[in-house]
Amino acid sequence: ASFDNHHDRVDRAIKHWTIAANLGHDLSLAELKLRYKSGLVSKEIFAGALRGHQAAVDATKSPQREAAEAAHQRRKAAKAARQRR
Repeated sequence: ASFDNHHDRVDRAIKHWTIAANLGHDLSLAELKLRYKSGLVSKEIFAGALRGHQAAVDATKSPQREAAEAAHQRRKAAKAARQRR
């Protein structure tokens, strides 16, 4: 999508960002948001991508993933605390 955007194929880039955002890609959603604010993306396209992104993110949530993320954050905080000493 970035290649298309840099080569003045904005419509094609928007299609790629929309597909990626619907699959949960955060940076693609951010690109669409920028284009929405500048008027290049319609409200309908951005709203659809936002709903699709949220659905993809919700689909990847599970108790196991949340427990693993919490453990990762605890290890990260403990490492930072050791480095401050």
